[in-house]
Order: sequence, then structure tokens, then C-alpha cells
Amino acid sequence: MGATFDFSKQTVLVTGASRGIGYGIAEGFAAAGAELIVLAEDDAIHAAADRLAHGASGSVRGIVCDISDRAAVADALSGIGRLDVLVNNAGLERATPLGDADPAIDETFARVLAINVAGTNNVTREMAGRIADGGRIVVTSSIWGKTAVPDFSAYIASKHALIGLTRTWAKELGPRGITVNAVCPGWVRTEASMRSLDVMAAATGADRQALLDEIVGGQAIGGLMEPADIAGLYLFLASDAAANITGQAINADRGEVMV
Repeated sequence: MGATFDFSKQTVLVTGASRGIGYGIAEGFAAAGAELIVLAEDDAIHAAADRLAHGASGSVRGIVCDISDRAAVADALSGIGRLDVLVNNAGLERATPLGDADPAIDETFARVLAINVAGTNNVTREMAGRIADGGRIVVTSSIWGKTAVPDFSAYIASKHALIGLTRTWAKELGPRGITVNAVCPGWVRTEASMRSLDVMAAATGADRQALLDEIVGGQAIGGLMEPADIAGLYLFLASDAAANITGQAINADRGEVMV
């Protein structure tokens, strides 16, 4: 990560932290000494918390919760008193092609929005009153929150929506000195992104590796990112160094999308 941050004595909650980008973010905060709470919808979060605790100077606790369930969120987060940093990272990435008549597509569409948009709102509403004045909220959107590709309408709509929520919450919480920003990752090697790559290759008839080469070839800096490559931006936005940055959607995509 290069830069050094100190989050000792700060309580940080990262949702969607059992794998992928969320786990990479959690690793960064654990290494920076945070009192860390990690959340995901299945029991894998407990194993993730155990791994994160190895060598960490702060505590690490795992919570299982389906964030689309408002009552479950209230119950799961009831034990958290004061919070310094909330990272809304939990999300579901699935294809929902418009021309596919399978009724399951409608169910998937609804589920993506329930987790990515309503779920993020559920967590933020539950914790907003407990975030310390001067605290930080960081939301994981996507470069697809500023652009679009075929067949991922629900996911893309949800990521656009998260930028809207970020800007609105920045206005609402600004009087308390709380900053709210979104990170828009590009292509990162995760289970979800590689699944989407497979869907895109199948839909176009392209060779999977050729498609990936084309994607990373469109970046100003080549190569496929790993989760740890973008964790530093989250830590920066959660730090005192970013006290004057709020309501922004910042790309971490090696120059693939320059807007």
C-alpha cells in the first residue's frame, strides 16, 4: 500500500468483508491498528475475522447479517456504540440481461437492488447517529456507476444510485464534520469480477483471456488490480488527510475511465 496510516483507537466497520475488495480493505485497516468489525451475510466472515486478527494490534470481530433485512441490521449492529469509520462495501454483482425471459432474472434484479441500495441505506441509517462527529463514511461504487455495459442493468443502476446516496449523505452529515465519499473501482481480481468476465465472454463469443487483455489494455496503467491495490484509497478517505474531501466519487481503475 505504500502510505502509512494510523487508525489505532478508532472503531471501523467494513461490510462485505469476507472476501474480495472488502477483505482487502479490512486487511488495510487491521494493519493500521483499527478496532475492526467486519460483516458479511454468511459464516465465512468468522474465518475471515480470524485471519485478519493474526498480527493485528487491534481487535477484530465478525458479524453475520443480511443487510437487505432492516430488522436484522438493527439487531446485528446493536452492540456497536461509537463508530469512527463506516465502509459500505457489501454488494451483489450479477447479470440481469433485458432480453432474457427467465423469471429468475426479475428475482436477481430485485435482490441486487435490495442488497446494494436498500442494504447500504439500512446500515447507514442504523449507524449514522453513532458515527462520531468528524467521522468518515466510504461507499464502494464502481466505474460502472459512471458508465455502463450491456446485461448488468441492476448492478449498474445500483452503483449509480450509490453515488447519489453518497452525495446526498455528504450534504446531510456535513454539518457534523462527517465526510462521505465513494470509491469507484475498476477491474479488480475478485470472484465476482471474474464471474462477470465469464458472462461477458459468453455473451459476446469472445475468448475469456482475450477479453481480459482488451479490458486491461484500455487502462493507462496496465495489469489487473488485486484487492490490496485499492485499499489505500479507502484508508486515505477515512484519514485526517481527507478532511476536506466529501461528496466525491473517486475512480481507482488505473486510468480506464477518466470522468
